[in-house]
Amino acid sequence: MTNREVLSLLDIMRVPAEGNPLPAIVAVDHQAAASDKSCEILVVGGGMGGVAAAWAAARRGHSVCLLEETGGQMTSQGIAALDEHGHIETFGGTRSYYELCNAIRSNYQKLADSKPVDGKTASELLNPGNCWVSRLAFEPIVAVNAINELLSPWADSGQLRVFLRTKVAAAETDGDRVIYVKAINLDDSSMLRFSFQYILDATELGDLLSLTGTEYVVGAESVKQTSEPHAQPSELKPRCVQSCTYTFALERRSADKNHRIPKPTKYEHYRDNQPYSLHIHVHGGEIYGEKTGWLEYHLFENMSDTKGPLWTYRRLVDASQFPNHYEHDLTMFNWPGNDYRDLPLVDQSPEILAAALQDAKRVSLGFVYWLQTEVPNPHGAPGFPSLLLRPDVMATNEGLSKHPYIRECRRIKAVKTTREQDVAVSHQSGPRASHYDDSVGVGWYPIDIHPVNQDEVGTSTRTKPFQIPLGALIPIRVENLIAANKNIGTTHITNGCYRLHPVEWNIGEAAGLVAAFALEEDAMPKTIHEDKSLLRSFQQVVITEGIPLSWLTDVPVWSPHIVAAQWLVMAAGYDGNEGSLKFHSEGLLLKEERAAWLQRAAGINHNDSCGDVAVGRAVFASAVFDE
Repeated sequence: MTNREVLSLLDIMRVPAEGNPLPAIVAVDHQAAASDKSCEILVVGGGMGGVAAAWAAARRGHSVCLLEETGGQMTSQGIAALDEHGHIETFGGTRSYYELCNAIRSNYQKLADSKPVDGKTASELLNPGNCWVSRLAFEPIVAVNAINELLSPWADSGQLRVFLRTKVAAAETDGDRVIYVKAINLDDSSMLRFSFQYILDATELGDLLSLTGTEYVVGAESVKQTSEPHAQPSELKPRCVQSCTYTFALERRSADKNHRIPKPTKYEHYRDNQPYSLHIHVHGGEIYGEKTGWLEYHLFENMSDTKGPLWTYRRLVDASQFPNHYEHDLTMFNWPGNDYRDLPLVDQSPEILAAALQDAKRVSLGFVYWLQTEVPNPHGAPGFPSLLLRPDVMATNEGLSKHPYIRECRRIKAVKTTREQDVAVSHQSGPRASHYDDSVGVGWYPIDIHPVNQDEVGTSTRTKPFQIPLGALIPIRVENLIAANKNIGTTHITNGCYRLHPVEWNIGEAAGLVAAFALEEDAMPKTIHEDKSLLRSFQQVVITEGIPLSWLTDVPVWSPHIVAAQWLVMAAGYDGNEGSLKFHSEGLLLKEERAAWLQRAAGINHNDSCGDVAVGRAVFASAVFDE
């Protein structure tokens, strides 16, 4: 038996922007009496991955405990303009992800103006912020309320127990298993001791990996390790972890108003060294612009080759859509200029982390001050003092998000690690990224690296629509810990495309389902991954829960053909449609064509019950699936 514990923890929400940051450190008394709690599945971390994991396991009928420190990227981190992709309205999310998004949208539908905008009413557009980076932007509290409502049936029954403001402080392991963890309530310092059969790490920084002795990687790998073109040329760089960001929301008041905040400490330092600027270099990605090179953004004007003004980039509320409900626009800022790059956040002492996060707050408050006082204004003196910082949006006194937006954390040494050449457009000739036979979901986003320091190599490049391999969720050794967030088996490079909202949700949901399936089948996750029959059975569960395993954009999760089409493609291939993202449900297949398709099948019944006539692909898939 091995016990690992920490003597102190950082309460991130209590780190001040000014003054002594050390009072935010919480001492842990491991001699204090601990209240015992037990469950089948313990989920640690209440971000998108953790919520999706807990909800998925509870839906399968298992007892679940969810430990939540401060929430995640769409709530406490303030990234309430979802980072998605061009297909997301019809494909590329899970059924539960769409349920969450629809719950958020429904909050605004009843407030929307009924007058047409570009031929549609605001309620039909269903984007409260009407921003150009996302098809859904909203206020963080709306997401919090939607999540609570979706979880409430399981929480009310006691099947799901949520422990707010609770952080793990110790873990005991026996060989390759985690036996229990101890956690502390950050508000009253009470101790809890959790026993479980499976534990899911959905923490923002991969905290469980170090506490449980689970093998992990930090920072950027070398070319020798991964053969990635944009890996470090000579050696691993642990300090190359993507930067974090404290987000904030601004409201634009009338030009005669002055809402300047006090100049924060280190303002000149960060203004000059970030630097604070709307002039950014674009690497031919799909986020800020299509062309590689320098682009000049303005706050309120649409400049050449840009996608719009910075004000509408991540606007959460477009007031014109909601007359009599919102008087002014509300915009959230998550921009390279307010990234914190001085230090990586992982594997730091609580004292160093507290000081780093204080400076990260100063970076963002400095950016607010710069926008109010120095940003170029083509119509007058520099700055827009009429911009009002809205602390109520983030529910903090300072006006910054409760928690910094975390882009990268500790990553498990996994059974499968996804590399740059598996997903980048320059390495994939077809419409999809590399095929993963063990897929448990899909995602799509450019590789987007926000650097921390000058050692960064990184890249920003397009990817092909990709899959999430089950092997990336499974550690190489520890048997009952499953990765459920951005701590999966990616490299520093591919973390840049696997870290976004719908992908993180899908990862967490798959983690919750594999823990549930492991209990139901009395089989370890690694065994499920290695045994083709068990893998196919598990993938059927995943598909039935509304999670697509491959990119078939014409078969959305609400299609009656979703299960059969996904199941057949994963077992038998695309049958000549490798060059298309579509399944072509109505395309006719002759008996001979169906036989050839089934010959490529792995782990399914090869019978064709459709007779001698030509039948549609969807009809054939359903017939095979029902055998």
